[in-house]
Amino acid sequence: MPARTGPRRAGGPAAEDRVPPGLRTAAGYTWRLVLLGVAAYLAVEVLGRLQLPVVAVFVALVITSVLRPLVDLLARVLPRSLAVLLAFLLAGVVVGGVLALVGTTVADEWSRLGTELRGGLARIDHWLTGAPFHLRPGTVTDLRAKVAAFVAAHRQALLNTALSGASRAVELLTGLALAVFCSVFFLHSGDRMWRWAESLLPDRARPAWDRAGRTAWRTFAGYTRGVLIVAATNAVLVGIALTVLRVPLVIPLIVLEFVAALVPLIGSPIALAVAALVALAARGPVVALLVLALIVLIGQVEGHLLHPLVLGWSVRLHPVAVALSVIGGAVLGGVLGAVVAVPVVSVAWAVFGELRDHGPSAPVRDRSP
Repeated sequence: MPARTGPRRAGGPAAEDRVPPGLRTAAGYTWRLVLLGVAAYLAVEVLGRLQLPVVAVFVALVITSVLRPLVDLLARVLPRSLAVLLAFLLAGVVVGGVLALVGTTVADEWSRLGTELRGGLARIDHWLTGAPFHLRPGTVTDLRAKVAAFVAAHRQALLNTALSGASRAVELLTGLALAVFCSVFFLHSGDRMWRWAESLLPDRARPAWDRAGRTAWRTFAGYTRGVLIVAATNAVLVGIALTVLRVPLVIPLIVLEFVAALVPLIGSPIALAVAALVALAARGPVVALLVLALIVLIGQVEGHLLHPLVLGWSVRLHPVAVALSVIGGAVLGGVLGAVVAVPVVSVAWAVFGELRDHGPSAPVRDRSP
């Protein structure tokens, strides 16, 4: 006869068998996801409190990715330190020349623009009184009067806001100086800094970290250079169109388009909306509608031609992922979050793919840009 085994205890194998395997697997994934969520939340909190140095390092990486090819080219015939200095001088001349050109253009067109805007506001007022709006005459004039009254009534609050903006400007200059300081060392001895950081890791972990770091840098540099090419192309197209339509302040609007296009999907339409308002005030509703049509056209060119052609080799994200990244970054960090969201997500996805496709002992391939 088989031996009698008696009732099993509540905590024995019988109790474990009553838990479905799918539920155990889901529970295992759940607590891991909870830990990852807590870690991500703490990382965001820490980065938010260290916003100035974090943003400075991000800008330094952007500067490094843009100037690295020029520095490497100059370093073939010059010492590395002299090549870095010359690259920064050339970049300063370009940026300073653009800013000087914008200031000169605004100063030259300011008086003529004021006359055009006053006439444009009168034309808009007359246009709004007709079909299909049928607003009462003087709507725009009344709106200007209300804005002036609001400014007069809240002058102290606006002054405090301006002073707060001045302190933010000082903080911005401090961050920019820190970014330039860091980028000088990244350009001069970035490879040595990375090897030193790797030496702090155990020997077994160095190959994986080296592949992850090189993949991250290649993706970030490719995205940065690509988005600058896309922004420059958009700015040139906008400049040609606005020149043909004889919209004033073409050069400042070109610079605005270039800067705004650094935010994917939403930056370019916002800049072109500003251009449409200028066209509406200076040239009338017909030209403004043509500028709005330009928004749609450039959006199609950017989304279906420029981004796949320029960024397809370095950033492999679906447009839905890009849109969600931009919106999520804007919710978490405002304009700054919208700017950094896509490169951060792109780098994270590229590193994940690299570590997923290759084991820890895979050979290291130098694919740095």
